[in-house]
Amino acid sequence: MAEPRRNTADGRQDTQRDARTASRPEARPVVPQDAARLWADLVETARRSVTDGLVVGTSGNVSARTGDLVLVTPSGVPYDRLTPADITGVDLTGRQVLGTLVPTSELPMHLAVYRTTDARAVVHTHAVHATAVSVLVPELPLVHYMAAALGGPVRVAPYAAYGTDELAEHMLRALAGRSGCLLQNHGTITYGATLGQAYDRTAQLEWMCRLWLTASSVPGLTPSLLTEAQLAEVGERLKGYGQRR
Repeated sequence: MAEPRRNTADGRQDTQRDARTASRPEARPVVPQDAARLWADLVETARRSVTDGLVVGTSGNVSARTGDLVLVTPSGVPYDRLTPADITGVDLTGRQVLGTLVPTSELPMHLAVYRTTDARAVVHTHAVHATAVSVLVPELPLVHYMAAALGGPVRVAPYAAYGTDELAEHMLRALAGRSGCLLQNHGTITYGATLGQAYDRTAQLEWMCRLWLTASSVPGLTPSLLTEAQLAEVGERLKGYGQRR
């Protein structure tokens, strides 16, 4: 039963209980179970990007959407230090609704993807080979048919400073009809229906960039490239790829 407040002789309320209450640690906000599970998957994906060499330190970021809530990696925090208590979430306007850590500086890009596509997860990296390609060509040459898994030839979004609305606008144009693109002098961004799909697309994009750089580096030889028609054929075949439930 709650302890009643007592009036002192001079009519003031007893502040002893208030002091005891104030000294207790603040109760943490209740996090829905689905958000807590998604946060755990998000942290695992972020750590995997470091393990797989797609990110150095905290140079990339990952997000996932559930309803109108977007969970994002916080700015400048090493992924191996993230805990369930570090959950960081914003609404689709960017207003922080979960956690106290500052969201990733690339939040404008993530939110732009969610506002304009059916994405449920976004992965951004500074992968070496993909970033190298971004400074060489305006579009990744069609060196492999897996470009079809990203919707077609992978475009390079023109450079803009990180964390800006300008960069988000360039990215959206490069993503038109695609689920991934390169960011000039910067890195990659991909999205998908799940964290796993978004991550796999990032890994495939980095692999294709590495393949093209390797093939094009052989003196005296030029890599053979696929035609748009050949890529379209693969796109149709990929629609039936995998196990059917």
